[in-house]
Amino acid sequence: MAINITGDPAADKVLTDDPFALLTGMLLDQQYPMEHAFRGPAKVLDRFGNLEPEKIASADPQEFAEMCATTPAVHRFPGSMAGRIQALAALVVEKYDGRTDRLWVEATTGKELLKRVQELPGFGKQKAQIFVALLAKQLDVRPEGWEAAAGDYALPGRRSVADVVDEQSLAEVRDYKKQKKAAAKAV
Repeated sequence: MAINITGDPAADKVLTDDPFALLTGMLLDQQYPMEHAFRGPAKVLDRFGNLEPEKIASADPQEFAEMCATTPAVHRFPGSMAGRIQALAALVVEKYDGRTDRLWVEATTGKELLKRVQELPGFGKQKAQIFVALLAKQLDVRPEGWEAAAGDYALPGRRSVADVVDEQSLAEVRDYKKQKKAAAKAV
């Protein structure tokens, strides 16, 4: 299944074809518009030449941060996100021998998958639940109990990046997030 999150077919192809790109896009999806965050891996690929976790983890941190800060930057906070990308790559190398997809293809239950994702740097419970839902809805990765692991993000409707398939669904997710923020402020 092709991923359509960014509005840029080339960037979406990178996400579709490379598991580390998808994981990195999810990492970058914070304090930054989601479609821009998910374009980040394509920028890294264009500038760095590849998305191999081993090479990213072993890159010179200062040079990698400078590359991430090159306009247009990979993220609103390119320096700190460069470090997080490298930490993510290092963990994928250490725990999964550089094969990002092992994170989900070897998980036998939704609970195990959620636990694995929460172990990643920059992935708290909510981000991990959204990523589990993204894997299930976009890539059809559905270990037993994935719905419970994904929580509210498994429900029907447009709640997160897991539900973005086109411009219309992106607008619906934005509306949902605005409503949630407004409700939180009202309390």
